[in-house]
Amino acid sequence: MALKILIDIGHPAHVHYFKNFIWKMQEKGHTVYIVARDKEVAFKLLDFYQLPYSNRGKGKQGLIGKLLYILQGDFYILKKALKLKPDIFFSAGSMYAAHVAWLLRKPHIALDDTDHNAFQHLMYVPFTKVILTPKVFQKDFGKKHIRFDGFLELGGLHPKRFKQEPQGLQKNLNPGDPGKFVILRFVSWQATHDIGLKGLSLEDKYKLVQELSKYAKVIISSEEKLPDDLMAYSFKIHPALMHTVLSEASLLVSESLTMAAEAAFVGTPVLCISTAQAGTLDEEVRLGLIELYRSSDGLIERATEIMKDAQFKEKFKEKSKNIINNKTDITGFLVWFVENFPTSFAEIKKNPELESNFR
Repeated sequence: MALKILIDIGHPAHVHYFKNFIWKMQEKGHTVYIVARDKEVAFKLLDFYQLPYSNRGKGKQGLIGKLLYILQGDFYILKKALKLKPDIFFSAGSMYAAHVAWLLRKPHIALDDTDHNAFQHLMYVPFTKVILTPKVFQKDFGKKHIRFDGFLELGGLHPKRFKQEPQGLQKNLNPGDPGKFVILRFVSWQATHDIGLKGLSLEDKYKLVQELSKYAKVIISSEEKLPDDLMAYSFKIHPALMHTVLSEASLLVSESLTMAAEAAFVGTPVLCISTAQAGTLDEEVRLGLIELYRSSDGLIERATEIMKDAQFKEKFKEKSKNIINNKTDITGFLVWFVENFPTSFAEIKKNPELESNFR
């Protein structure tokens, strides 16, 4: 039976989590509707991949604004759902999709890897039928919780998927300047999952640019507007090519856990500065995919050390490849799980080894 699935996209990274799933489900004759938040480059990515979507707005800043936007987001998705009549709601922990699915008595399936997002969990978990997380996720959501041996970023970056992007995707687009380059990723700290967290000081950012510029071209990707004297370093490449650019970089220094994982999965060394607590982050550190710094102490010195080692990138790339080849192809797993839901839920609960079919 052909399914109608409504997916809520709340962050640019979600486009990469879901794009291969969407294409596969469409190939199989299912219909996928996308509702998306106007956040950063999410719309640019959806347009680039020719994935039609409905715009549910930008969201609000501050606690009161965020609470008011819950009503706005819920109402928008409810209107769409009443018209489209989806069989299943799917998201990366969207409270809006969860609320509407619950109201309409339809299942909401959620992906999640953000252990520390207590507010989001409070708002979506009670209204959600199934939550799929990496095995190392630190929270336990009880009977509705299913764990898999992998990472959400592998929805777009597993070797089976990253190599199978549509032909001509990069035609006439330059993924980056030739030669050695380093990427610095700065975040705005405005998201709900960033409450109470902090990263680099402005002084640290200037020092990084100054020191790393001695060894390579520096590119900055920043959620916040950069100071005028750093604008020359700002990221000017189409965001859909970010993973290609990451794969070609010599090093990433990142405040973003998502981009840190993405770089590691495409074979680029990562120094991540974050005070977040997350099971996936701990696992990436344990596997040697990410070097984590809780403060800037020693960060610049380590970055310099890596840039001086001409063999570091190639050795890291080989290690990353060996690790990822043993992880679950989340796209294949999700296609099977959603297409066969709810039978798939009972089967994977009874026999977790079924997951091994998707490696």
